[in-house]
Amino acid sequence: MIKTAETYHVSVLLKESVDGLAVQPGGIYVDVTFGGGGHSREILGRLGKNGRLFGFDQDADAESNIMNDNRFTFVRSNFRYLKNWMRFHNVEQIDGLLADLGVSSHHFDDETRGFSFRFDAPLDMRMNKRAGMTAADVLNNYTEEQLADIFYLYGELKNARKLASVLVKARQESSIETTGQLLQLTEKIFAREREKKEVTKLFQALRIEVNHEMDALREMLNGACQMLRPGGRLSVITYHSLEDRIVKNVMRTGNAEGKVEQDFFGRTKSPLHLINNRVIVPTDDELERNPRSRSAKLRIAEKNNDDEGRE
Repeated sequence: MIKTAETYHVSVLLKESVDGLAVQPGGIYVDVTFGGGGHSREILGRLGKNGRLFGFDQDADAESNIMNDNRFTFVRSNFRYLKNWMRFHNVEQIDGLLADLGVSSHHFDDETRGFSFRFDAPLDMRMNKRAGMTAADVLNNYTEEQLADIFYLYGELKNARKLASVLVKARQESSIETTGQLLQLTEKIFAREREKKEVTKLFQALRIEVNHEMDALREMLNGACQMLRPGGRLSVITYHSLEDRIVKNVMRTGNAEGKVEQDFFGRTKSPLHLINNRVIVPTDDELERNPRSRSAKLRIAEKNNDDEGRE
């Protein structure tokens, strides 16, 4: 099947997330998860001739979706380097940033990448195929304790220690290289009625570790808070509790840990304030068209006029 921008990834909460940016025709915006370019096209459709949009993606496959538009600049990089690349392009402040943190349909449907347990494929899971360790490297080289920590922290698996022990024993006989091998080893650990859900959590944990997703998210959000001009918007779509917690904490307190700082009068200090106190979720219509959007949550925040920020 030939991958077009439309088949690469169906954009989730497209209108809602771009509406949240309150796009100004002459503004400077960043889509840090370019992918199939759906959100970027929507932003460009609302920009005037003097507006600018930067799209980040570390996956070389995304480059086939770049639009021929002189207002658009593609940045082939992890979004954790947001501030560095913006300064490289002589941009000190931005009017808005959009992030769709979900793994694209393209990655799940590519049989060669190892993101999905639907296919027997090499355990890769790298968003950037040019560098870094693979999921197989993690499974075959991490200590039993390190694996248990990853499965528990990033997959929230209750039997993380047992799983790590089984995998470490198995790799002594033969290295774990494919998704099929991994599934065979986990069959006796996960209860049959919860097997699919537990395997999904296991694959999520490995993917997060391979791509350092939580660290990258913290760095990107920190950079966004610093670069947004007063009144600028941050629009972020999350899909699991770990990343959602970080986004919610940053939007409410200005830091990923959710540590509340108060002024002399006991008011919360934060560079941002929430636009929507309740998360925005897909409509029934969208869920029918795109079942993968089921766990999506959209949060929107605005940069305070005063960097001190008061609530």
